[in-house]
Amino acid sequence: MCGGHGSSTGTGMAFSRVRKPDPRRAVLMLGFLLTFLFLLLHMFSHQCTITGGTTASSGRAERGLREPQLWGYGAARRSSRVLAEESVRRPAVEEDEAPVLPPPGMGVPRRLSPRFAGKVSPLGEGSKKLPQAIIIGVKKGGTRALLEFLRVHPDIRAVGAEPHFFDRNYDNGLDWYRELMPKTLEGQITMEKTPSYFVTREAPARISAMSRDTKLIVVVRDPVTRAISDYTQTLSKKPDIPSFESLTFKNRTTGLIDTSWSAIQIGIYAKHLDNWLQYFPMEQILFVSGERLISDPAGELGRVQDFLGLKRIITDKHFYFNQTKGFPCLKKAEGSSKPHCLGKTKGRTHPNIHPEVVQRLRDFYRPFNMKFYQMTGRFFGWDD
Repeated sequence: MCGGHGSSTGTGMAFSRVRKPDPRRAVLMLGFLLTFLFLLLHMFSHQCTITGGTTASSGRAERGLREPQLWGYGAARRSSRVLAEESVRRPAVEEDEAPVLPPPGMGVPRRLSPRFAGKVSPLGEGSKKLPQAIIIGVKKGGTRALLEFLRVHPDIRAVGAEPHFFDRNYDNGLDWYRELMPKTLEGQITMEKTPSYFVTREAPARISAMSRDTKLIVVVRDPVTRAISDYTQTLSKKPDIPSFESLTFKNRTTGLIDTSWSAIQIGIYAKHLDNWLQYFPMEQILFVSGERLISDPAGELGRVQDFLGLKRIITDKHFYFNQTKGFPCLKKAEGSSKPHCLGKTKGRTHPNIHPEVVQRLRDFYRPFNMKFYQMTGRFFGWDD
């Protein structure tokens, strides 16, 4: 009895502790469950979006397509860099004067050669190489015009300023020289021009030590006209210099020419060429006529492109003749849609030189010119 009573009492107490379901608690739990499921679905959807976007972007990259550029800080920074590069690409530097060298690493934006289109970006690609071709002379012969014309070719990359490495900066070393060069892609040619190399005695040996395969280009011009142009350039900066006549002669009475004057010495082309032929064969040197570069720029540029092993892309369609300046200009400059002529320092009006002085100079240069014609196998017609 006692045991039965105890059991009955315990059971009753157990049943009395069972609570009835709380509807409010059930609602809270259901809400929590739904919230959790919503968050889980949102995370899964976001992950799919990222994966899909990456795949699409990769597909565009594989097809050679570029992502659209967004305006903002990055675009502004890029624009300022292009402007800086443009200032490097066309500096106001005279031929054979103190160079304005670009800072290391600053390149020049270029359009790609057709065979590279869609394969790589023209900016930031390629590598810096020592030049395979150099315009080595001559001062006031038309080297700046030739360089500007050549830079239209997509397979030519050139330094805008004159490095003067093989005459003034050789002690800086080849690594310093290479850093001045623009980046090039496979198949493109790196070039530079420094007109004073042709008359620098050490330059041939130094260039040969860098590479015996370097192709050399010399722009030559009637040595009498060249000398007067040289003097005109100096006169524009130093108006108080002596007259052309007094600088030309050691003794005006005897008519002895002063060959120590650089304006005269540069024009003795045969003498300087002898020095180069000790280190380079004639087939590695191309002589461009400064006169024909004015009268027939496309013809001379065709010869240069053949010499460099390039397709003849620069043709008559790239030029027009500027009557005011008296020389050809580009219809569309490299990297621009606008016509481009050389700076105002080109095409200066020459001073009037007494005809007797001009004739004395022609007589002086004639034997050297004849020897030069024989050496190069080309008649330039300066003695007609």
